Amino acid sequence: MKTFSSIKELLTVLNREHKLIIALFEKRKNLSYKYDHALELVDFDEDKIRTLIDYSVIRENGTNLELDDQFLQFFEQVLAVNEEINVSYIHEHIQNIKHNILYYLQENNETRKYGYLRQVKNALRKIGIIALRNVVDLNRNIDHAFKHEPNYKIKKAKLEHLDEKRHDIYALIGQTDQLISGEDEQTFFKVASDEELNRIIIILKSQLNECQHNLIDIQKQIIEFLNRIKYHSGVIEKLRQIKYLKDQFTLKSKTNILEILAENNAVIFEPNPAYPLKISLEVLQTDNEILDLIGKISKRIRSGVKVTQPLAGSISDEYLETQVEEEFQINLDEVKNGFLAGSNNLFDFILNYNFDKEVNFDERITIYCQMVSQYDSLFKITETYNSRQDVEFAMIYPK
Repeated sequence: MKTFSSIKELLTVLNREHKLIIALFEKRKNLSYKYDHALELVDFDEDKIRTLIDYSVIRENGTNLELDDQFLQFFEQVLAVNEEINVSYIHEHIQNIKHNILYYLQENNETRKYGYLRQVKNALRKIGIIALRNVVDLNRNIDHAFKHEPNYKIKKAKLEHLDEKRHDIYALIGQTDQLISGEDEQTFFKVASDEELNRIIIILKSQLNECQHNLIDIQKQIIEFLNRIKYHSGVIEKLRQIKYLKDQFTLKSKTNILEILAENNAVIFEPNPAYPLKISLEVLQTDNEILDLIGKISKRIRSGVKVTQPLAGSISDEYLETQVEEEFQINLDEVKNGFLAGSNNLFDFILNYNFDKEVNFDERITIYCQMVSQYDSLFKITETYNSRQDVEFAMIYPK
């Protein structure tokens, strides 16, 4: 296994094969990424894939490829998309702070003392960030487990496991708070106090306070989800028993389902009510009040004025003549294909493009703007500008 000799070499290799690395990272949830698909992203150069394998950037699993765990965890942590909750990081940083505080108090050399102080600052800064990230990941995992896990037993087990993670995070937050206010640590903070350390402690206390409030809400959410799972699992179990008795044709004999249904007056068992708008003939014939109302309405609507509708005049023969109007339209897609096939910049290409009709300079500027707004993802827009006839434009080339 090869190792990178410098950061420059590491960044060069990652940047050179960034398309393949991005594809593997985006497909990290899939069980496999075919070797043949990876070849397409490296221009069918197997040496590039072999280089990544030799440096342990990616791993080969039969005919499949996947990112190495070390790089996968690095990308997930930097991009804040890691779903794994790891409280051991906080515990390690707490122990690291205690050791470096002890070293600082026992050290006489100012340079080495500053080194220990710097490590304490870095660890304190990381604890707050890791705690907040773990709380966010915990909340997301709880929501995902409840909404997407179809098996009720597994769903309950996952939520109980995440509740244990919540308890661990809460305990580590308490240890961190105690670390800041401990007797030995208070001596250190008084001796090594500076502006940056005080600012880090204030930010850390704010972050821990935010985490504690969020953990209280998460605890309520877990309790609610577990109660809902218990209720739904009980309903499903009863439905399974009813279905079993029904399949055995013993539902009526072994249960009192008929009595329960007879006593149940739930709206769901009632037929949908119908509300007819028309009045029945029987009511019209027997109810005198309705007849009087109809008579009053008829008197209001009735009018003695007879309205005569005027006749329309004859249609002129001019309106009956067929007229054809031709309109010339420019096919921007065809212009785009022609531009992508060449290497000239977009403005000069449109300026010299041979359209089917005469297109003046202002119209060609309009076509240039339309092309940029519709096909910008296919163009390489540079920061270089040029001008032509008092018009300044960006230099755009095909990708």
